[in-house]
Amino acid sequence: MRINKYLSKAGIASRRAAETLILEGRVKVNGEVITELGTIVNEDADEVLFDDKTVKPVEEYVYIILNKPSGYLVTCKDEFNRPKVTDLLGKYGRVAKPVGRLDLDSSGLLLLTNNGEIAFRLSHPKYKINKKYLVKCEGFLNDEKIGKLSDGIKLDDGKTWPAAVEIISRTDNFTKIYMTIHEGRKRQIRRMCQALGHNVRSLSRVNYGDLDLGNLKSGSYRLLKEAEIKQLKVSVGYEKS
Repeated sequence: MRINKYLSKAGIASRRAAETLILEGRVKVNGEVITELGTIVNEDADEVLFDDKTVKPVEEYVYIILNKPSGYLVTCKDEFNRPKVTDLLGKYGRVAKPVGRLDLDSSGLLLLTNNGEIAFRLSHPKYKINKKYLVKCEGFLNDEKIGKLSDGIKLDDGKTWPAAVEIISRTDNFTKIYMTIHEGRKRQIRRMCQALGHNVRSLSRVNYGDLDLGNLKSGSYRLLKEAEIKQLKVSVGYEKS
């Protein structure tokens, strides 16, 4: 098995991302650093280490939906021992890794898996996976500004792709909208609204592709059903429909 495939099956990274890790000298086979991308390993006989820790191919993939509460970091490790989303996953906390990001002060649907290739594809803008958010902004967001959100906002890292915007309610004090985007820039929706002069008071993801929270309570999780896993793989070209 090629070393990049081995690392992907071990849940470390996608095959493409694994190549970068190899070139950085972070991978060892039988105690020796390897930088040859075409290196072949025997998963039964060879010992593979990533950052000096033994890694093995995953025997079974898991796919999890978590209703993330605000105040939890979307990470697997934190040097300050702050609350992490993996703390909420019970026995899966050491297995599944978050797909993409959701801000500390944001809540809602977070997908986690130990399938590195699927995680990579879901996060890649090429596949344009839609994510829908419930957004509460300060002030009255008028039709002109709604139009600007829909067309895309120029930020310091470039103009955003167009967003689908649905008005829920508007008063002089607050505006509630649904926003659907497929990008995953850091704090993107908050920055888009701030660019129009409106701070975001609350932000919650309600959909991720074809997945939704349903009746899942805040802080709770569930495993994806087989049909959901199938659709997830189809959506990123991992399997055919």
